[in-house]
Amino acid sequence: MKETERKRLEALIGAERQWRELGLNVGGIDEVGRGPLAGPVTVACVCLPDEPLIEYVNDSKKVTEKRRITASEEIRRIAASYKIVSVGPDIIDEINILNATKKAMREAAVAVSPDVLLIDAVVLEGLPFDSVSIIKGDSKSYSIAAASILAKVHRDTYMLQMDELYPQYGFARNKGYGTAEHIEALRKHGPCPIHRKSFIKKILTEC
Repeated sequence: MKETERKRLEALIGAERQWRELGLNVGGIDEVGRGPLAGPVTVACVCLPDEPLIEYVNDSKKVTEKRRITASEEIRRIAASYKIVSVGPDIIDEINILNATKKAMREAAVAVSPDVLLIDAVVLEGLPFDSVSIIKGDSKSYSIAAASILAKVHRDTYMLQMDELYPQYGFARNKGYGTAEHIEALRKHGPCPIHRKSFIKKILTEC
């Protein structure tokens, strides 16, 4: 690992020292997929040791696909515990995307059960342990950044599988997001079973 990368990671985990120095088991949680027209919202929660620091851990949007996959494999290998939960389109349509995200977060968080949970932006009530909401947490907290990578790689892998079932929508490229290609295909072919009905009503009525 390059020295510049080690220093970046040390600064990232340094934001968690106030809890780690007390011997607390720190968990990070993040989601991916709140905005797409298709597919699940996916949440990952993870507890990682102080060492070894995992190269490339960062906000998943700032990491290349190849590096995300490498980091995800290493996170899974050394994590004290982790949990990935996805909530599908039917539930998203039923309870809305924010509540679906919180549902997935609660399930993942309780499964990991850290002493303190660091959350990217969302406020979760009623957890049986302390939690701290951090705005832009995936770029400020090592644990949240690691969770963002786990969630992103897991969801992307699922959308690649869905692309094989429904190749007309370009899921391998757009991951369910509303690109021009995706919207055009949606208007031409109509929705498939993994589309979020509550997200596409306006698009379909504008055909």
